[in-house]
This record gives sequence, structure tokens and C-alpha cells, in this order.
Amino acid sequence: MSAEESAVRRRRGPSMADVARLAGVSGQTVSRVANERHNVDAATRDRVQAAMRELGYRPNSAARALRNGQFRSIGVIVFELHSFGTTRTLDAVAAAATISGYAINLLPVLDVNQSAVTNAFSRLGEQAVDGVIILIEAHTLDEAGVLLPEGLPVVVVDSSAHYDYPIVDTNQAQGARLATEHLLDLGHETVWHLGGPPTSFAADRRRRSWELTLKQRGCEVPPVLDGDWTPSSGYVAGRELAANQDVTAVFAANDQMALGLLRALHERGRVVPDDISVIGFDDMEEAAHFWPPLTTIRQNFAEVGRLSVDALIREIQAGEHHHDPVAVPTKLVVRSSTAPPRPSAFGG
Repeated sequence: MSAEESAVRRRRGPSMADVARLAGVSGQTVSRVANERHNVDAATRDRVQAAMRELGYRPNSAARALRNGQFRSIGVIVFELHSFGTTRTLDAVAAAATISGYAINLLPVLDVNQSAVTNAFSRLGEQAVDGVIILIEAHTLDEAGVLLPEGLPVVVVDSSAHYDYPIVDTNQAQGARLATEHLLDLGHETVWHLGGPPTSFAADRRRRSWELTLKQRGCEVPPVLDGDWTPSSGYVAGRELAANQDVTAVFAANDQMALGLLRALHERGRVVPDDISVIGFDDMEEAAHFWPPLTTIRQNFAEVGRLSVDALIREIQAGEHHHDPVAVPTKLVVRSSTAPPRPSAFGG
């Protein structure tokens, strides 16, 4: 091969014809090997693959996808990428997709509205994905004006949106019930609630379940203090709760807000759990190392990710379409931040 020919190859990359010449086979045989066809004998296949490696040839996966009708790629539309639940779920989805042989195309959405969602679908369509997983939990996704475009398999994660798509989520209501019942069973007369943002489906389901549990047990329902999932919002709410001597138990809608709450209680001299019991939600890795170690509700993010990817792949491969929501169970994890109330807390 001349120096000029070598320079041309470096600029354009090795071609199928180059592989065929080096391996001493036809271009059709190289094509069969590149497309993983089985009608090539083992010795010839080894020779062609060796030539591919020597030349640095990479089969055109896009062209192969067009022929096979699948790109082995999943689009993920995500809102609030910084939140703990979203990042853990996204990590679980990515792991499950990788195990199943699919790549992930991530597309963050800054505003959840019709224009943003439609644009996200259009951009993912240009990137040639086989299906889409949506990790958007804001209430606006469920508004009548926000429509999901047709034409792609879709699975919605962490949402109670009423769409004709598979929905996979943690059993938020079960988790909130377990948290509230744990505190009531310890002997607390009622449980205060530090809630997540009102725009969040997860926060709304936890709040509703907390309230329903109190009513079913004949307990007073205190006013909700809303946070925004951050420790700083938990701290602000915690200062108000710490000043109220009637408060003996608090259910925080996530562990990060519980962390800020613990600091506020400590600063006001309210001992946890002697004066006030605190329970969180998520069981983030750090929760076991809070002071005191935090009682919380564990979410199974890995299972949510696996089931979401499985549901989407079923749609992609077989057109199988399940509309019944899948709720992944939660688990109560008891540590040192909850205990029975002091008798003096009730005036005894």
C-alpha cells in the first residue's frame, strides 16, 4: 500500500472493502460478520474479525440498526437531576439497561411543560432511540395540556400521571404509612410532617398517606410544614418545630430534610429521641451515620430501575403493553432517632 493510500485511509477510516482485501474474502462476507449473521464458518469469521481488529474497523451500528429495526438505545428524560431520588433511580436504570445490552441517552428537562416535553421527545427521536423512560415527578406532567408524543414505547417512573403507559414507582403510600405507624406504635399521640415540595407526586403521596394514617388511628392531624427536599429547608422547618413543645414526633419526607431538622433540634436543646423522635424517607447511605443514626424508610431503587427497563424492553421487542402501575415495596429501617415519648411530654 502506498503512502498516499495510507494517508487517505487514516482520514476516512478503514472501510469494509479494506477488511475484505486484508482477510481475502468478499465484501458480502465481511457484511455478514459485521451484522452478526450465522451463515459464515468459524475459520472465516475469525479471519475477518482479526482483520477488523488490525485495521481498527468498526461496523456501522447506525446502519445495522436501520436494517434490524432496533438501535439498542434507551432515551431517559429527567427533571431535577440533582435530587437524591432521581439520581439513584437514574443510576439503577443505567445499570439495568447496561445488563440488558442497551445504551442510555440522557436528556435533562429544565421546565416541565408541553413545549419542553415535546422538544425532548423530538431530540431523542433524532438520536435514534428504541424507547423512552421518563423520570419526571412534577404534577405538571399530569396536566391535560401536557401530551406525550406517539410513536415510541414509553415507561414513566416515579409518577402517578394518568397515561396509557406502564408506570413503575416506589410504593410511596406504604412507606409513609410505615413511618407514621412506627411513631404512633411507640406511643406518640400524633406525628408532625415535614413534607416535600407540593409540586412533587412523591411528596403528595407521602403527605396523603401520613394524613390518612393519622385519621384512621383517631389522631389529630397537625399542619404540614413544606420543604424542598434540601437539608436547609429541613433546618428552617426544624427551628419552628423545635420551638413547639407539643411536638414529640416528626416524619420528614426525605432523609436530607431530616438532617437539617436534626441540626435545628440540637441547636434548640431538643434531644433526639428523648424529646422528639425523627424518622426520614429514602435510607440514603449517610442516614446510618447521622447523629443520632436515622430511622427511615428504605426505597429499593435498584428494583425500580430493573422493572422500568424490563417493561420498556418488553414494549420494544414484543409490543407488550401493561397499563397497571407497578409499586415496589418499601421497608422500615429502625435506628436510634425514634423512641417512646417521655411522659412529661404530655404533661404527665
